[in-house]
Amino acid sequence: MQSSNHRLRDMEQHHPLLSAGADVETGTGNRTLWFIQDSCGMVCATMTWFLVLYAEFVVNFVMLLPAKNFWYSLLNGATFNSLAVLALASHLRTMLTDPGAVPKGNATKEYMESLQLKPGEVIYKCPKCCSIKPERAHHCSICKRCIRKMDHHCPWVNNCVGEKNQRFFVLFTMYIALISAHALGLSGMHFFTCVKVQWNECSDFSPGASVLLLIFLCLEAILFLTFTAVMFGTQIHSICNDETEIERLKNEKPTWERRMRWDGMKSVFGGPPSLLWCNPFTGLRLRRLLLLTHVRRGGSEFSV
Repeated sequence: MQSSNHRLRDMEQHHPLLSAGADVETGTGNRTLWFIQDSCGMVCATMTWFLVLYAEFVVNFVMLLPAKNFWYSLLNGATFNSLAVLALASHLRTMLTDPGAVPKGNATKEYMESLQLKPGEVIYKCPKCCSIKPERAHHCSICKRCIRKMDHHCPWVNNCVGEKNQRFFVLFTMYIALISAHALGLSGMHFFTCVKVQWNECSDFSPGASVLLLIFLCLEAILFLTFTAVMFGTQIHSICNDETEIERLKNEKPTWERRMRWDGMKSVFGGPPSLLWCNPFTGLRLRRLLLLTHVRRGGSEFSV
């Protein structure tokens, strides 16, 4: 069994980043705003916002505002718009939250000596980002980082889903599924109502334009509802079993002590069950975000 010094020398021969004087990202005490500079992910994230805002437009201006029943419009409008705001907030928190990235280049000689490894103790190092890889961490080729408890990389949120942002991703899928189901229900009610009367009385738009807008909304809602409902169920199942999607696909045998179902939920959502579990704004400090003005670029992401 090689000593830590031997292991370090072997790695330094292949990875110049670990040589003396290299820029080592410690990641300690540096509060950052995470954002991945991936063109495909940014396009998908923009499409997500566009589709949600399109649904907002059709629901509000085609169905609810022209409706003659004031309370029907008010209650459904408040519900749909509130869910849409929560969905978009969850999307932003998922996209802009560090998913649990391991600091780059922390496999230095000094850092390894500070670990005080026991004789024969094995540690894993990632040859791609030159970092010591914690248990259950995996390297993401898009983020170019090792991510703790990485579940998968989702282009729709332009980020990995990992240890620190899985909660927001679960909320995002839940709220998108809810607004999709709500939009389908409202569309069905609107079609049923307009069949009984003249289409001109149902909407401020022409009958042809209204029908096209509603058809596109229904198609979007069906696709989003199917995708997010399945994803939501998969995420809850993974959390309850204390197993990530990568671990499940690779059929990795657990070397860690699995949490009980509620313990896993508490670990991801923070604390005992409460309404705060459904709040994507929990822990958000707007003042701190406004004070973050220094931009530091590196790799495929930038940190503020």
